Amino acid sequence: MKVLIRNLARTTTEAEVLALFEAHGAVQSCTLVMDEHNGKSKGFGFVEMPNPGDAKAAIKTLNGTKVDNNVIRVKKAEAK
Repeated sequence: MKVLIRNLARTTTEAEVLALFEAHGAVQSCTLVMDEHNGKSKGFGFVEMPNPGDAKAAIKTLNGTKVDNNVIRVKKAEAK
């Protein structure tokens, strides 16, 4: 299941996001969306978890938590 993480601090790293989600189960991929002009984070990213149950638990637990002084929003990513 693909999960969208929004409102991340621009300083939050992929490793930090990965660690948050790995606490809830296996993570297939973790990607922060970067600005192509300055190479900095745009403040959101995606995590893919192979087990939907783990992904739902992560969403429920992490949505509304504070990471690097920002309250993050976590939800299931919509299909394009």
